[in-house]
Amino acid sequence: KGPAVSTTDMIVRFWGVRGSISCAGRETLGYGGNTSCVEIRCGDHLVVMDGGTGIRGLGHSIGHRILRGDILFSHTHYDHILGLPFFGPLFNPSNAFRLWAGHLGPQSGIEDVLRTMMTSPLFPVPVDVFSADVVFRDFAPGDVLDLGEGIAVRTAALNHPNGATGYRVEFNGRSVCYVTDTEHTPGTLDRNIVDLISGADMFIYDATYTDEEYPGFKGWGHSTWEEGARLAAAAGVKTYVIFHHDPAHDDHFMDRVAAEAARAHPGAIVAREGLALVP
Repeated sequence: KGPAVSTTDMIVRFWGVRGSISCAGRETLGYGGNTSCVEIRCGDHLVVMDGGTGIRGLGHSIGHRILRGDILFSHTHYDHILGLPFFGPLFNPSNAFRLWAGHLGPQSGIEDVLRTMMTSPLFPVPVDVFSADVVFRDFAPGDVLDLGEGIAVRTAALNHPNGATGYRVEFNGRSVCYVTDTEHTPGTLDRNIVDLISGADMFIYDATYTDEEYPGFKGWGHSTWEEGARLAAAAGVKTYVIFHHDPAHDDHFMDRVAAEAARAHPGAIVAREGLALVP
């Protein structure tokens, strides 16, 4: 269940840590096989990063409790939105959610994308089946979002096919940065990311590959755990979290990454489902 939450606490919980496609099996039980979903509790307020398959477990943990919250999408590729129709709190008419995206541009918006996903023959019921009070919000990367209750969110554009947005969530003097999916340029730190994460308490980063693997996947829109460590060091980040694991990386592979990362960047953490951290 993780740490108890007070009205001034900031707690981060990982519900889905994979990229590209969920991968169930004995070989991924240790780190988990669900796709991207991270819960950031800012006191009593729920902030959800992405709606991958991991969001179903988050909804189950909430149960019938009444709440207001925000779901911030890094982008709308399938692995980051497919869990949304299975997020139970959206079916409680006492709840209220704002759904945000910043990468889609003026020709479409987050509501259009989700309506398209939840349309026959792709899905049996439409977005209108949600009985919670749902509001769709689009913004431009670089905007600062005011979620109320003392929660501010800074945003930045990321380097990913069709676009993506990185976030910095700030509450009660603490900051958590969520930066996935993005591709780096070897030898050059992304200044957008360095500026976004500067001095952050926690930095969650797209570490799909290793530096050794990366040349075989150039142009796919993802980065490496080593690049994340370089960014974290340059920006003075307190806690670096390796995230968005390749579905081909089993528990043994991720154990090796954890050991190598701990030597290269002391204090680095490899995200796994169920992990709860205090920034």
